[in-house]
Amino acid sequence: MGRAALVGFALAAALDLGSLLAGWGPGHVIAKPLLMPLLLGYAHTRGAPRLLTAALALGWCGDLALLLDAEAAFLAGMGCFAAGHVCYLVLLGRRPGHPTAGPAYAVALVATVTALWGDLPAGLRVPVAAYSLLLTAVAARSTALGLRAGAGGALFLLSDTLIAMDVAGWPQPFRPGFWVMATYLAAQYLLVTGVLGAGGRRTVDPVIQS
Repeated sequence: MGRAALVGFALAAALDLGSLLAGWGPGHVIAKPLLMPLLLGYAHTRGAPRLLTAALALGWCGDLALLLDAEAAFLAGMGCFAAGHVCYLVLLGRRPGHPTAGPAYAVALVATVTALWGDLPAGLRVPVAAYSLLLTAVAARSTALGLRAGAGGALFLLSDTLIAMDVAGWPQPFRPGFWVMATYLAAQYLLVTGVLGAGGRRTVDPVIQS
């Protein structure tokens, strides 16, 4: 069942990314809601901790909200992802990340928020800054679980930075939705497999394994 869910996730991801590259909106609308449930199903068959499944479920809620083109939906989606990042932070426990990760990510956070601040809609500045702080903390702390999870945290930060740049009206790459989803899907997959792999080595706090 786990292998079937993972294959399903890969196929849904291929449909979603292919649709975004081709500019075929219906394909994205069909595929996007399938992605996190399939990844969650895979994680569940591998004995995922409850906080990991909660993070993926909240990511699914955020995905659905962001299918709607409205500021209220954007804020709702950001709130869902923020709650998911809290789950990741608690799941990662008290173990520090790589010694250079914290300072490097702190500099990146200040530079990015400062650069975007004036171009963001006034009502989104504080929520985006607060969300960015939370996401940056996840990216820094994910390095405690090794290269795979650390890469997932970094890609999650990159994906959401691309979204913030779009909201700020900055120039975008060709087919920006493709790059957002490609980095997001890779991030979630790497975080999930990084957490699951670390669980086997008892890297994640045992109190939250059940």
